[in-house]
Amino acid sequence: MHKITDVRIEVIKRVVPVLQSTLIPQNHGHEVVQGLLRVFTDSGIEGNCFIGSFWFGAEPHFSPILKVVKPELIGREPFDREWLWDRLQFLTTRLSLFETSWAPVDIALWDIAGKAAGLPIYKLLGSGRRQVPAYASYYFTHNSAQAYADEGAEAVGQGFSAYKIHPGKLNVEKAVKMVGVVRQSLGENISLMYDPNCGYDFRQALFVGAALDDYNFRWFEDPVRHNDLGAIMELSRRLKTPISMADQSTAQFFDSADYIRQQALRIVRGSAFRLGITGLKKLCSLAEGFGLNCEVGTAGNGLMNAANLHVLQSVRNCDYYEHLMPGEQHDFGLAAYPSPDSDGMMCAPDAPGLGFDIDRDWVDHHKVETLD
Repeated sequence: MHKITDVRIEVIKRVVPVLQSTLIPQNHGHEVVQGLLRVFTDSGIEGNCFIGSFWFGAEPHFSPILKVVKPELIGREPFDREWLWDRLQFLTTRLSLFETSWAPVDIALWDIAGKAAGLPIYKLLGSGRRQVPAYASYYFTHNSAQAYADEGAEAVGQGFSAYKIHPGKLNVEKAVKMVGVVRQSLGENISLMYDPNCGYDFRQALFVGAALDDYNFRWFEDPVRHNDLGAIMELSRRLKTPISMADQSTAQFFDSADYIRQQALRIVRGSAFRLGITGLKKLCSLAEGFGLNCEVGTAGNGLMNAANLHVLQSVRNCDYYEHLMPGEQHDFGLAAYPSPDSDGMMCAPDAPGLGFDIDRDWVDHHKVETLD
């Protein structure tokens, strides 16, 4: 019998490397607080997940995990993940729990389950495929069309068959010119995606979307605010490029269910960053039932990205794994990281649980305190 005996957080401080201009420059070259979640059981099996990402520090999650989620878990079996999922509505509405605070706990519980069974998580979920193609996703922002073309060429040179563009602060006229240059440079055999991070209004999104149609883009991601359902539906009606929503939703599962109910789009988006493994698997299955894809977004750190990968190997209705470039932004604290092979393919390890070993020397060197 396995019972949860304790939940602790090792607080880590690290410096995110200084990179070229990014969409979120405030963290780069600055100290960021993140955490290693440790869930202990009376059988000696420990589940882990990192807390926080390179774009958000982890500090806002420490207290909710320890004050709200931990009391729910002590004395329970780590396999009670569905019970904890069912508790989410109460915990989020009555006790102000963030879903992004719950998600790493869910992942740590799956890590325990895999270790207890001696199996990788994707096999517990039901293995659907052994490898998943990855696309290169850079968080750099450029001032010229050629810089984006060069970035895409770099990705193709590393084996990726798909490249996602983040236009940053480019105005829509320059963005339209840029996507044409990128398509001409990379050719028709490379899949292209476009993500303005909910930065457009309806008219801007329609203008850019028409260009994406002309250049045969794979999808148009988060063009407008995630809660502007009318604009999302009208863009889906007018454009042939599929609209994909919504990374920025704080209720990702239920907002996606509403998009599907309203027939607002053809692609929903989810991530272990907000949904854990339990919610992400549910969202993929929900989309599958309606013949839709659920494309999975980067989760911000190595163990959460590993959680994404395990889910993707258990489903068929996601075409790509999002691989954020360069890895120095989000790779920390592991002996090795989820990364594509020379053909741009991802494959989860067969070791039990999440399957990636924590670099204890690195964690101990960067740890500033332990919270319990």
